[in-house]
Amino acid sequence: MKTQEYGFNRGYGHMVQDYYVDIVRGVREERRKKLKAIRTRKEAEKYQDYALASIRKAFPLPEVKTPLNAHTTGVLEKPGYRIEKVIFESRPGFLVTGNLYIPAGMKKQAPGVLSPCGHTTLESKAYPLYQEVCLRLVKSGFVVFIYDPVSQGERDQYVHLPGENPLRANCCYAHNMMGKQLELSGDFFGAWRAWDGIRALDYLTGRPEVDSKKTGLTGNSGGGTLTTWLWALDDRFTMAAPSCFVTTFLANLENELPGDNEQCPPGILAAGLELADFYIARAPRPVLLLGQKYDFFDRRGLQEAYEDIKNFYKFFKAEDNTRIFMGNNIHGYFPDDQKKMVEFFCKYTGLKPVKKDVFALVEKRKNLWATKKGQVVPEGSKPAYKILAENARKLVQNRKKPADSEIISTVKKILGVDIPKNHPHYRILRAVVSGDDITVRYAVETEKNVRAILHKHLVEKDYSATLDVEKTVHLYLPHVSAEEDMGKDSLAKTLKDKCPLYCLDVRGLGESLPNETVDFFNAYGKDYMFNSYGLMLGNPYLGRRVYDVLQVLTLLKHEGARDIYLYGRGQGAVIALFAALLDKNIKKTVLKNAPLSFYEWTQNPVVLWPDANFPRGILKTFDIPDCIKALGKKIEVTEPWGPDMKPVKK
Repeated sequence: MKTQEYGFNRGYGHMVQDYYVDIVRGVREERRKKLKAIRTRKEAEKYQDYALASIRKAFPLPEVKTPLNAHTTGVLEKPGYRIEKVIFESRPGFLVTGNLYIPAGMKKQAPGVLSPCGHTTLESKAYPLYQEVCLRLVKSGFVVFIYDPVSQGERDQYVHLPGENPLRANCCYAHNMMGKQLELSGDFFGAWRAWDGIRALDYLTGRPEVDSKKTGLTGNSGGGTLTTWLWALDDRFTMAAPSCFVTTFLANLENELPGDNEQCPPGILAAGLELADFYIARAPRPVLLLGQKYDFFDRRGLQEAYEDIKNFYKFFKAEDNTRIFMGNNIHGYFPDDQKKMVEFFCKYTGLKPVKKDVFALVEKRKNLWATKKGQVVPEGSKPAYKILAENARKLVQNRKKPADSEIISTVKKILGVDIPKNHPHYRILRAVVSGDDITVRYAVETEKNVRAILHKHLVEKDYSATLDVEKTVHLYLPHVSAEEDMGKDSLAKTLKDKCPLYCLDVRGLGESLPNETVDFFNAYGKDYMFNSYGLMLGNPYLGRRVYDVLQVLTLLKHEGARDIYLYGRGQGAVIALFAALLDKNIKKTVLKNAPLSFYEWTQNPVVLWPDANFPRGILKTFDIPDCIKALGKKIEVTEPWGPDMKPVKK
């Protein structure tokens, strides 16, 4: 089902995009004021403390480091260096594969460099450009450790699942799958990725060949992401060179550029931070920002980040410790950036950068495998989805049974919503007329620059220029679109034939469905992007959708409704469930095609429900069955859907 095939009206397709742009611009301006107000080094250090505390809060890392159980499975002896094939455990039973590049003839310890990989599904650490990075460094005298990220290279987490699976073909889809499942337990996939990097650093600095007091960090794209996160999270690094990642959150949003789940730390924008703050937090340590002129990560944002970092370094009298270089290529760690990085690291370690080209030294992917057949799961590694499933199971087993009042207060907290105090303004839009069939449309202004589109289907011809609300109201929340469900869904069609039916498109659905060419359910679409920014802002997208419903309910009651019946299908059922918990005036709620539990979503490798339906941290307190119990006779569940958004088999 592709959005371009939808026949319904989408006149508000850019509304949600503009809503978030407006908010993030406000965050940016407030941050600028804070930075501008800093006058002394002491004030700068106070800002650093705040930034570090906020970053750590966004990354829930394990409290205990378990044994690495590292071992070398093979060695490639090369002229002037060797490559060791390494496997270690970042978590118990969770294998990480890597290559350690060591200069030949070492007489003393050498500086080390950790190099996290970018998003290359099959090649990963064997990607030619990333091999070149390691080769230039090892030829210049560094010990380099490069490792495969989750679901890349030798670490495909879904390799043993039957049939064709897009999670195997695209590491970004795999990352987002694991990411949304982790949200339910209050975890963050970016923290998993960072933990792999921290344990990789443990391995690198634990090698006798490495001078742990001189440790560099560099990676490109997704590796630039990990360079950014690790720089702030682990104080053992002494120099960094992120490539093709650093820009601003605002630039990515304005340019409609979604990032992987691990690139969206929860609450980071709510804390008022930007990507530059991850480097500011460790000032005045040496940092080189690398980019490419034709990169999709906005070069204006890269320049803005550099200016922020450089100005901050002035408080430490260390402006020379930060540099910027922009190559003349598209996205990628090309030789121009590589050479600048090596020169920069050599400057702070006393080594001399290699001058010769290293492309001819690149190995075939299979030659660099640390496993026998190129995958860790067949060799005994626990798939990530099994670990997160076990963690969710322990969480649910150990939690206390919630009281009904606790459920309601926690829903408010998790979703960031409350009952509206005043009824909203509404606009009367043009009605849709087809023969004797008429649907009146209203744009309900639920908050600044946001309009939920309320459709009212009239059983008989009536006035369509006003809002006249009956004492008994039936309000229906669709799966994707009010217009579509009123024409195709059996429940909506039955209601439409019996009574005046109100059908609501909350933000981002129906008439405000984002304008784009990819499938609405695409793991990398705009709906996913909006949810990501909601998480970073501490203002969940699902919560805003529930708030749209609460505002419309307030309006309907103000206009004369006494008995309100609420219906929800699919995504609308998830929204209706929470609205019913928060608005006690709803007489009855009917959920069609609702999920049976959020916990069930953590126990399946693949869940097709969109990210916006995953309330962060909800399993710490309660689940859907608890909500249904709390509503008692006021709720009915019919034709439930499983994790695949298909009918549950009886």
